[in-house]
Amino acid sequence: GFVGDCTTQSSTMEVADIAIKPVRDFAKDSIRLVKKCTKPSADEFWKIAARTATGFVIMGFVGFFVKLVFIPINNIILSA
Repeated sequence: GFVGDCTTQSSTMEVADIAIKPVRDFAKDSIRLVKKCTKPSADEFWKIAARTATGFVIMGFVGFFVKLVFIPINNIILSA
C-alpha cells in the first residue's frame, strides 16, 4: 500500500510538471514580449492600417471574382 502511494504521488507530480511547465514558459515569454513592445508612431500606425485595408480590399475582390466565375460553372453542372 504505502510504496504504491509514493509512486502514484511521484507520477502525479511529473504529470503536473509536464502540464504546468509549458504554461509557465509561455507566460514568461509573453511578459517579456509585452515589455519589449512599443506603441507605434502615428505615421507607422497609418502605414499599417493602409496596408491592412489594401489587403482586405484585394481579398474581397479575389473572393468576388472567384464567386463570379463559379456561378455559371455551377449552373452548368447542376442543369446537366
